[in-house]
Amino acid sequence: MFSNVLFSVLAFIVALGLLVSIHEYGHFWVARKVGIKVLRYSVGFGKALWKKTGKVDDTEYVVAAIPLGGYVKMLDEREAPVKPSERHRAFNQQPLWARTAVVIAGPLANFLLAIAAYWIVMMIGISGVAPVVGDITPDSPAALGGFQNEDRIVAVNGSRTQSWTEARIALLEGSLDADTPLIVNVETAAGSDAIRELRVGNRQLLKESGDLVENLGIRAWWPTIEPIMGRVVEGGAAHESGIQSGDRVVAVDGNGIDTWRELVTLIQPSAGIEMLLLIERGTEQLEVAITPKPFEANGQTVGRIGVAETQSAGLLDEISVKVQYPPLEGLLKAFERTWEMTLLTLRMLGKLISAQASLDNISGPISIAQFAGQSASIGVDHYINFIAMISISLAVLNLLPIPMLDGGHLLYFAIEAVTRKPVSERVQIMGQQLGLVLLGGLMFVAFYNDIWRLVQ
Repeated sequence: MFSNVLFSVLAFIVALGLLVSIHEYGHFWVARKVGIKVLRYSVGFGKALWKKTGKVDDTEYVVAAIPLGGYVKMLDEREAPVKPSERHRAFNQQPLWARTAVVIAGPLANFLLAIAAYWIVMMIGISGVAPVVGDITPDSPAALGGFQNEDRIVAVNGSRTQSWTEARIALLEGSLDADTPLIVNVETAAGSDAIRELRVGNRQLLKESGDLVENLGIRAWWPTIEPIMGRVVEGGAAHESGIQSGDRVVAVDGNGIDTWRELVTLIQPSAGIEMLLLIERGTEQLEVAITPKPFEANGQTVGRIGVAETQSAGLLDEISVKVQYPPLEGLLKAFERTWEMTLLTLRMLGKLISAQASLDNISGPISIAQFAGQSASIGVDHYINFIAMISISLAVLNLLPIPMLDGGHLLYFAIEAVTRKPVSERVQIMGQQLGLVLLGGLMFVAFYNDIWRLVQ
């Protein structure tokens, strides 16, 4: 467990360090270009772990101990006295267009990072599974829309979907419009083309617990695997109980089972609890007592018996996909994906603000670290894709009109453009206090959700 946590933390720090560095470099680069003197460029807050003084303007370059942000400190008369000879290089002395450009450069840099990351992913290809639908939940929007097992989602509202990830994004985006049904093109199990309709109606899916796509009644297809033991791990509970490769489990504690998933569902919550398996070995049936050993996975203790399932390898290969594009088309797709994810993020925020979405949808650094570790463990393509998504979220968050964020400064500049005079210092101080309260509340909700998910 410790190694998994450490890996997730490292993946999180690397991703966040890159995102913050790029964001702050956007501010730094534009400030330099418009003639503002930069005093410090810091990645992280708190005590400096590494520091270097640059040759230009004696700018301090710092890597600090707390990696949850960063800042660019510029010459500014509002913060400290400025020599008369350098007043023209102070931030507060710059024309409105220059100050606006400096502030907006940070979020813009994150958008550019997302485009670059998506472009890399589009060119090298990202692995996944085909968007094939599994069992449909009865009386759900999917069931009422005519979805059937093994329907392959080809397009959602005209947007082509090649992987389950693309299908999920399209279904999520389309589900936010309750008044308009989603038009889903599918290829049936028989190979024919069909059109399904998903009518969300008045259901506020973002306020319902659980996965949104599953709340529509759609689950990803998974092959039906018989409960036949594959490779038996030496030293595991199965090996110690005498179970052999090829044994078929007929019942667990007197309850008959038909699939591997049923077997796993019974074993995982039974760490340290003896179970009685009825197995078939050739023409004979045997009863075997076995006690699953505890194993830490994603912060939870689950039971394992030390058997690897080997039947699904060939079946999963049949639905595995790799989405890949040539460079030019990949660049266009990168712009398109960045635009789609930006709109989706904004719409999700709108749902949160209008109370049409539950605050449970907000994730904090603990959840993000878990996602970072999971994506990095799958492969570099998924990790780069994760960085792109978080970079978009960081850009959108910073553009919100909340004092202390870039969007708050842009709001002040918009007021200045209309009134022809800067916002008063008193109003700015009040705005900072309001911003602290809002951001503090947001962080509290995020941490609460993270801890609640860990407890669950």
